This record gives sequence, structure tokens and C-alpha cells, in this order.
Amino acid sequence: MFNFKLERPLAVFDIESTGVNPDSDRIVEISVIKVFPDGEEISNTRRVNPEMPIPPQSTAIHGISDADVADAPKFRDIAPKLNNFLSDCDLAGYNISGFDVPLLINEFRRVGIDFSMEGRRVIDAYGIYCKLYPRTLSGAYKFFCRKELENAHSAMADTRATLEVLASQLEKHTELSRDMDELAKFCDMTDPDAIDRTRRFKWQGDIAVVGFGKNAGRALKDVAVNDPGFLRWIIRSDFPAEVKKIAENALVGIFPERKA
Repeated sequence: MFNFKLERPLAVFDIESTGVNPDSDRIVEISVIKVFPDGEEISNTRRVNPEMPIPPQSTAIHGISDADVADAPKFRDIAPKLNNFLSDCDLAGYNISGFDVPLLINEFRRVGIDFSMEGRRVIDAYGIYCKLYPRTLSGAYKFFCRKELENAHSAMADTRATLEVLASQLEKHTELSRDMDELAKFCDMTDPDAIDRTRRFKWQGDIAVVGFGKNAGRALKDVAVNDPGFLRWIIRSDFPAEVKKIAENALVGIFPERKA
């Protein structure tokens, strides 16, 4: 089925989690297909109790709720066998370099297991996708319009190419709305959980949390009370004005409120 040249097993895996921060979020489900050089496959899926609430917005994506994992093993319970299962493997997945691998390493670290990446090869299908179909205007022009973009980075050439790409996208994908409001919503890449544009602060449910650094995932109110120096550091440092304003307000007891 697969035309792989394997020298060792390849573990293709995917993780569902409580959120998108590999430093603070936790695994709620992990699936692995271990492909051996002779073509044999072993697959396994385990639900995991993350020992923290699963935000509703995460449940809306993967369909796993707190109740679904209430009786599932904790990561520490499955870690030794999982580590052994993956010990001789290269790794593969979709966008695993930026999320799944760091999250897995952090989960193992929390239970005292050093999940070493030394000597492992990582095959990321997302990376292959981006290399084959570059996310540039020239790449989009070639894909949708079947033409090479001449004079790329000339303002008028790029503008004309963009118009042609948009027209070709609408022609190719009839499911796309022609209504400008609906089309704007569809292509909006803004993180709905971001409080500021740089995601230094974000929503976890209705709770404002820190989105980076040593306090990643920690409630802003808790940081303001127990680690105010962190917020003062933000105010003194080179952060956007809106980020500094959130930190300043938090220090005097004013916190963001999520609009319904």
C-alpha cells in the first residue's frame, strides 16, 4: 500500500488535546499506527484523562468532553508502555513538528520520562504539502490559474494575479459563498480565542489566561495576584500597546470580559 523505504518502524500519530498550546495543554486522545519495514501495521487509540477541564471550544472541534475521559487513564498510566512502543520509531503526522511532537515531549517530561528526539526522523505531511504547494501568490497563481506569474512582486502584476486567483477560486469551489459578508467570515484567520492580536492573552472558556512564557495557560487573575512581576515585565518590555494595557489593567484588578 505504501511505497516507503523503511529502515525502522514509522509511527504515524495524531493527538487531540485540551487546546493549542503545547506548553500548557494536555492530551485527551492519541492514536498511533506503527508501520514496520515489512509492511505490517499495529494501530492503537487511547483516550486520556487530562487532569484539567476540556474547554468547550476544544470539545466542539474533536467531540471529546470531560465526561468522555472521566474514567480514562491519566497520561502517567500509559506513558511507560507508550514510550516503549515508540522507542524504535521515526515519527510521522500532519503538522506534528509544530504541535504534536512538542506536546508529546512535554507530557512525557511531566511524568519523568525523557522522550528523546535524537536520531529520530520526523516526516511531516504538512511540511511536504507546503513545499509542494507553496503558500505564496506565485504558488496560488500556478495552482488555480495554471499559469506562471511573471514580474512577481511588481505591484500591478501581483494585484492582477490576486484578482485572477480569487476569480478562479470561486469558479473552482462552487461551495464558496458569493456574498461578501459570508466570504469575509470564511477567510478570516483570526483566532476566536485571542484577546489581543498577538495572542499574548487568550480565552480559555470565559477565563482570560496568559498565552505565552512561564505562565502560559495560567489565569490572568492568578498571575496578577501571585506573580505581578511578570505583568510589570510585560509593561517594561517591547510588547504592543494593547498587550501592555491588558497587563496594566490586570495589576489594578481590571480584567477582560468575554462578550457573548
